[in-house]
Amino acid sequence: MSTEVETKDQASEKSNSKVVTFLKSSIQQLFAFAALILIYIYFLFAAPNFASIGVFMNVLMAASAIGVMALGATFIIATGGIDLSVGTGMTLTAVSAGLLRGSPESGYLGLPVGIGLLLVLVVGAVIGLVNGFNVAFLGIPPFIATLAMMMAANGLSLSLSGKSSIKIPSPFYYNLSNGKLIGSLPNAALIFIILTVIASILLTRTVLGRYALSMGSNIEATRLSGVNVRFWTLMVYIAAGIFTAIGGILYSARFGFAQPAEGLGLELQAIAAVVIGGTSLAGGRATIIGTFIGALLMNTLTTGLQMMGVAKEWQLVVTGLVILLAVFIDNVRRARAQAV
Repeated sequence: MSTEVETKDQASEKSNSKVVTFLKSSIQQLFAFAALILIYIYFLFAAPNFASIGVFMNVLMAASAIGVMALGATFIIATGGIDLSVGTGMTLTAVSAGLLRGSPESGYLGLPVGIGLLLVLVVGAVIGLVNGFNVAFLGIPPFIATLAMMMAANGLSLSLSGKSSIKIPSPFYYNLSNGKLIGSLPNAALIFIILTVIASILLTRTVLGRYALSMGSNIEATRLSGVNVRFWTLMVYIAAGIFTAIGGILYSARFGFAQPAEGLGLELQAIAAVVIGGTSLAGGRATIIGTFIGALLMNTLTTGLQMMGVAKEWQLVVTGLVILLAVFIDNVRRARAQAV
């Protein structure tokens, strides 16, 4: 009888321990979600018409492209790296979509939609391949390698497009973002949700995600355990490049054209979404659901400030302050974890 009681007590302790561990690991996601709700409630009163369904759908649309890029950036930050090229990389893939899908009468290729989209994904993968090769095999710090790619992608976008926007006259392409397969939910938001689920599985259930987190925690220990850290670092950057390409497709499909001057600064929003959601800039800890919440929070904040008539430059100031706050919270949490 006493043995049964002890067994029940041990099971109860294990169950309580799992709950405590889950709450500790999810605390920043919970804070981010609470902040999202509070910000949304604030703008309901502070910004005219913010409560409309149309505004909510616009927030989802705006969050989708940047959010998809942030999903890819989550894997890179999980390794302890950084990707500054996601903004202009997205622009380069959008311009590539314009060149591949644009009207032949305007001097573009006008390829079938399937082939065009596949080649855009290849462009994104190549961006990730170059970044990953520079980091993993040439030993260039991720900050420098992706900064170089950010500038190169910006230059290529302007050069290939002739510094002018490229119209993509395709109803199918336009509907990739603006169409509605489920009720009033835009396809871009639906794709973002589906990719969030896929990214979560990749991070938590596959070798790619496990090795990314392991390398972020201790890359030397991971190498000594027999993992080919160069190869898997390369794979992480390639995967992130593909997410960037999908973000570029959604971004250009939303407006029906590719704008080569866009992109600079979007990397800050993507990184902010990742960090706000609970992924550590030091690596070793990442959460896809947190990134999803972070993307919604950043775009809710931006949309609300726009509707309040706040100037663009002050919106950037607020974005910077949000990033600083998120990094500060991350540093405090890591310091407490090390103290324990």
